[in-house]
Amino acid sequence: MPLYIVRHAKAGSRSTWTEDDAVRPLTVAGVAQAEAIAESLASLALGPCLSSPYLRCLQTLTPLADRLGLSVLPDDRLAEGAPFEPALALLEDVSDGAVLCSHGDLIPDLLDALVRRGMSADGLPTGVKKAAIVVVHRESGRFVRAEHRPAP
Repeated sequence: MPLYIVRHAKAGSRSTWTEDDAVRPLTVAGVAQAEAIAESLASLALGPCLSSPYLRCLQTLTPLADRLGLSVLPDDRLAEGAPFEPALALLEDVSDGAVLCSHGDLIPDLLDALVRRGMSADGLPTGVKKAAIVVVHRESGRFVRAEHRPAP
């Protein structure tokens, strides 16, 4: 069964936000994207739902977690600016069907690390756009392939 890596949905502008970036919320469009993510994954994902502690990531997974009857669990290993090694260890440890939400800086580094370890990523874009999902398939404890689902 696959794992799902989600880049957070559309958030407000970083350049105009005057508060701590960790509390920058989703926009109205981002909330709609989060609902669409929940719709697309509700019948596939089993949880847990793990997220960067940044508000925009937590908000991205909340509609899905609500549908699954779960809580979104914040994890610093998925935070913006975090090194990929702890996130990779997290990915290796989570159960099948888990959903992880992170940022545009960490996700490509994490995917590159998986490719270096033998995962096939044919057709995976260089960057992962906001609200896009990367489905990572694991077989016998090895990450074997990834596929991209564009943002809703």
